[in-house]
Amino acid sequence: MRSSKPRPRSKNNRNNNNRSAANVLNRVFDSSGPEGKVRGTPQQVIEKYQQLTRDSQLSGDRVAAENFQQHAEHYMRLQTDAQREIDLRRDQQDRENREKQVQRDQERGERIERLDGTGNDNHVPETPSVEDPGVAEQSAPISKVKDFSTSESVQTDENFVPKTDPVRKPRVRRRTVEVDINGS
Repeated sequence: MRSSKPRPRSKNNRNNNNRSAANVLNRVFDSSGPEGKVRGTPQQVIEKYQQLTRDSQLSGDRVAAENFQQHAEHYMRLQTDAQREIDLRRDQQDRENREKQVQRDQERGERIERLDGTGNDNHVPETPSVEDPGVAEQSAPISKVKDFSTSESVQTDENFVPKTDPVRKPRVRRRTVEVDINGS
């Protein structure tokens, strides 16, 4: 089945601008220089033209050295522009991520304040005092126990069961037994 949306036919219609800078850094260029084609990523092309510049300088050909140097500078500009664009995008993305995190933190704080103010599950209720007999009767039974280390009475909840960590069973290693079915 064909899509009803027409396919873009030119590079200008494409919306791939987001990846253009990264594409330049990894793209393989075919440079037609004075000594023939130079092929590679911008960094490789720069290094090749710089090597050709040094070779021309050593041979005494100042014109060829300048020509190679100009080719190298062209690819250096491409590379630095692409890297600058990537850095700007990264900074913008970091800024947006920080703003989103601040907004999430504010929303979380407001949500907690809102829930704590209404007495929902996130709110920790105060423990009833023994002085108020109406509240003490409604809560779990509380008994007084003598604390011998300080010789004072301490209130304890009779229904209180301390939490314990579940005990892990040790791993059992299975042994393989070889059985000779021929009986020899």
